[in-house]
Amino acid sequence: MLTAGRVAATVCVAVLLVVAGVWASWGTAQHVMLSNGRERGTLTVAECGEDRCSGSYAPRSPGSQARSRVVIDRSIDVRKGARLPVVVKPGSSEVVRTGAAGFFHAWMPLGGALVFAGVVVGGWLRLTRVAWVTGLSGALLLGAAFVAL
Repeated sequence: MLTAGRVAATVCVAVLLVVAGVWASWGTAQHVMLSNGRERGTLTVAECGEDRCSGSYAPRSPGSQARSRVVIDRSIDVRKGARLPVVVKPGSSEVVRTGAAGFFHAWMPLGGALVFAGVVVGGWLRLTRVAWVTGLSGALLLGAAFVAL
């Protein structure tokens, strides 16, 4: 009975990790993946702080309005003067990077959760093949984000 309880608790922890990774990623990923009908354009970075950058927005999609200042979360390669394809989050002046770089950057929390879930599955459940697949999936997602950015 104790073994079954340990296994059930471990499975719950692993599932919770993956669900939390999806939840954390979806807030940004939905704007990248479901960008039809949203304002799309180009951000020209004017200044960057520790964790956010801002600049002007030039529209590319019909009905989109030019903006003098929008903000974006800072990623690895954002520098002053960079031009990034972005989509505007509805009802805000916040933008999200699109394309492959935006896709992989949005799903980075899921990648980290998969790596950690692989450790949980391998260490506590002793399911080594499942652990390797889970952990390597997360590592590949994080590696793809690094390369794309």
